[in-house]
Amino acid sequence: MCRMPQEPVRERRVGSQVQRAVMQLILDRKLRPGALLPTEAELMEELGVSRNSVREALKALQALDIVEIRHGYGTYVGQASLMPLADGLTFRTLVQLADDTHALAEILQVREVLEEGLVRRVAVLLKDDELSQLESLVRKMEESAVTGAAFPDLDREFHETLYRSLGNELVPQLLGAFWNVFHRVAGVRGWARDPAPEVTVRRHRDIVTALRARDVERAQRAMADHFRGIEARSGQESRGVG
Repeated sequence: MCRMPQEPVRERRVGSQVQRAVMQLILDRKLRPGALLPTEAELMEELGVSRNSVREALKALQALDIVEIRHGYGTYVGQASLMPLADGLTFRTLVQLADDTHALAEILQVREVLEEGLVRRVAVLLKDDELSQLESLVRKMEESAVTGAAFPDLDREFHETLYRSLGNELVPQLLGAFWNVFHRVAGVRGWARDPAPEVTVRRHRDIVTALRARDVERAQRAMADHFRGIEARSGQESRGVG
């Protein structure tokens, strides 16, 4: 029986080892985003691998936003953002969405669980000026709804403002990743508008009203209602119902 060549398997294993070694180097030297990495020649010598292995590892790490290759300048520590996660989730959703909306519903479900938990925390942290900012955003949504204009940017700003008081840098990145997935999919599928903008405005206003009253349970219910509305609209749009 003829056996498949083992070389590609060995190359992948070596490539993964070099990637991990570069990441460990970044951690060991406590390099921050934007810091210059050693040159290819220096990495070859330090890691004891070929130039091709170093280049392939750096390309793979660039795809993960762990390093940034600036041709003619060098390789720098990347931002390690969640953009690769968003790219992967977008592809996963679009592939499965050819048959139904189950994959998109999964994305919304994860975000819903996350935000329902987060809103309970911010309910006791938000200051009056932050609540006023949220109320201002809802008024702007209302003005847009009257004219029939979509307001995705205001919607996104609302949720970013809502959780800012947590002081958790991962929260806006994670929510932003889910947001990007949903709107990329919406763009590809031609979901160009909110079929019920006035309902969307009301649900955001309900969240702020509950927060202003410092009613944690009511705020959580309002957030749950908000996501039920998103799920219902995405299901209608996927069936061509505006």
